Amino acid sequence: MSFQGSDHQKPLYGERLIAESQLLCFDNPKPERPYEIAIELPEFTCQCPFSGYPDFAVLKLVYQPAKHVLELKALKLYINSYRDKKISHEEVANKIIDDLVEVAKPQWMELEADFNPRGNVHMLVKVSHGLKKTI
Repeated sequence: MSFQGSDHQKPLYGERLIAESQLLCFDNPKPERPYEIAIELPEFTCQCPFSGYPDFAVLKLVYQPAKHVLELKALKLYINSYRDKKISHEEVANKIIDDLVEVAKPQWMELEADFNPRGNVHMLVKVSHGLKKTI
């Protein structure tokens, strides 16, 4: 077993995977059927653009795929790329859904970003795209 802790110049393997990642999709196995996919990402982090303090949130993504379905490992790496970004709650929720819509082109998508309270203030940002079909 080797230890990489002694060379602080090189990014660690997880940091490299995050830096090199891109959102990926695969073909929807049942595009003619309306159905929903729900994904929860409970460890989202970014940084407050004003204070630099870390912000923590649970992201809940629900969408109805059209021709493509999001690949989960790629989604995880993409979400982890926000860890060191200074970005507001409102901007990050809108940026994430814009990026996901651009790649997956879903019938309908909703993202709920439920940020942990800080200073006695709780923020929930909900953004959506498209028209939801009846299931």
